[in-house]
Amino acid sequence: MSMPASVVIIGPAHPLRGGLASFNERLAREFQSEGYITTLYTFSLQYPSFLFPGTTQYSTEPQPSDLNIKVCINSVNPFNWLKVGLQLKKLKPDLLVVRYWLPFMGPCLGTILRVVHSNKHTKIVCIADNVIPHEKRPGDKLFTRYFTKSVDGFVTMSDKVLQDLKLFTKKPATKIVHPLYDNFGEVIPKSEARSHLHLPSNEKIILFFGFIRAYKGLDMLLQAMHESIIQQAGIKLLIAGEFYEDRTKYDNIIQELSLQSQLYLKTDFIPDSEVKYYLSAADFVIQPYKNATQSGVTPLAYHFEKPMLVTNVGGLPDLVPHLKVGIITEPNAKAIAEGICELYKLGEDFFLPHLREEKKKYSWQNLTKAITQIAEI
Repeated sequence: MSMPASVVIIGPAHPLRGGLASFNERLAREFQSEGYITTLYTFSLQYPSFLFPGTTQYSTEPQPSDLNIKVCINSVNPFNWLKVGLQLKKLKPDLLVVRYWLPFMGPCLGTILRVVHSNKHTKIVCIADNVIPHEKRPGDKLFTRYFTKSVDGFVTMSDKVLQDLKLFTKKPATKIVHPLYDNFGEVIPKSEARSHLHLPSNEKIILFFGFIRAYKGLDMLLQAMHESIIQQAGIKLLIAGEFYEDRTKYDNIIQELSLQSQLYLKTDFIPDSEVKYYLSAADFVIQPYKNATQSGVTPLAYHFEKPMLVTNVGGLPDLVPHLKVGIITEPNAKAIAEGICELYKLGEDFFLPHLREEKKKYSWQNLTKAITQIAEI
């Protein structure tokens, strides 16, 4: 296949919010910078309300003026799937890049792609975030199998997803590291960031960032904050992200362990324009996951040059070389507490040279290259 002149990306984008939307918009900009005519097709209805655990699916940020975004996909309306599929079939993009992160989307996306494929021209490449979901539901395998049959090749961002794919398809697939989230602004001085967030300038503050879901292990991190070595060191935890499940169990842990004075809770949705303040304000970023494929928080921490603690689950350790970019611990409260103290013992400056060298791998051009190479097979 010759270098495609036109690219369509199907997945969340403005006015939807969140990491997937930010990723897709940044990917579109990369394709545009490389000379491709690029269009984003996003959802007019992404999730029925019963499937969405947050407060709202929509962004309060202004619409990007440099992107061509079509808001037209209804995830639950089969007539819409056929309509969108026929539009894209007629448009005949050279390359169609589709995000797959939840089996619920399998029927919708799989149907659209089947219609597009019938034009015998468009190559379809999937960026697979998850193949086997963190929270399983009836029909997951059926929906994923239906979807994968409509794709020419796959790009994953973890070995775990690459292995999971083999349960569903033998089509070409490759792994690439999650590119840096470099679209949230640059690092700002820690004192300025803390002042903006009304945080003390002289405290030891670690950060848990992102949507709060059970598999991300915030409960273990709260238990780690109760360990005597953390309390004696005077370490505080900034929790920045919206609850995507019932917060009662977390509130109960905080009450039972009397953690109130050790925490700063910013549990509303964090707008894109505010992300830089949270990452810049922290000493270290903590990812205490119980299971994981990959994490969008890791490339965010790389961009803001923040050393990390990650647990030894899924694809997380592959992205955070131990004692170079951060600390890898076992997923339990005691180990996490000891790892946090080790971060402070070594200090931020110990990790910075390694962080700056390692982050060079995380370019968006590497991702577009992987996608177009898969499309050529």
